[in-house]
Amino acid sequence: MSRHVLIIQGHPDRGVSHFCHGLAAAYRKGAEASGYEVEELSIAGQKFQLLTSEDEWQRGEVASDILASQEMIRRADHLVLIFPLWMGTMPAMVKAFLEQVMRPGFAFDEQAREGPGGGLLKGKSARVIITMGMPGFFYRWYFGAHGYRNLKRNILKFCGIRPVRHCFVGLTGAKRPEGRQRWLERIESLGSRGV
Repeated sequence: MSRHVLIIQGHPDRGVSHFCHGLAAAYRKGAEASGYEVEELSIAGQKFQLLTSEDEWQRGEVASDILASQEMIRRADHLVLIFPLWMGTMPAMVKAFLEQVMRPGFAFDEQAREGPGGGLLKGKSARVIITMGMPGFFYRWYFGAHGYRNLKRNILKFCGIRPVRHCFVGLTGAKRPEGRQRWLERIESLGSRGV
């Protein structure tokens, strides 16, 4: 059975193609060339409401787009989440999507809130690709990569997803074509290995 990869495009702008979209295409190209089955999901194309209470999160109605997204996540062996760094973390739309999709009963059971264990997405791995205006090493060294670390520890690993790997694609606004091309080749190579 071939490995199933789900690319989750987290750039909130539906109207314009961004470097995040190019990175997703590069990962897909590498993965498909290696025989992986690949699906793509665009968060910007989803229709859902913001959650405003714990009761809504636990027992509220789940939008049809979110149910479809949960099925795609359920089918996947490996998740690739791509988004730009906004104000030190993921865009609000990505956070809202994760709050909707990673609900109790789908992503974790009740025991997970009481202590270790209970993640229902065990057996899946993830790659998080974050584009940013600053150098990637500066985000890691000076800011401690706090937005990524929160996503990795408190969302993905909490739900049982591991290992979680990352790429910080820095200086995207200042990159020359050859610098962007090197990143596209690197991401395509990661896709070819399904990591």
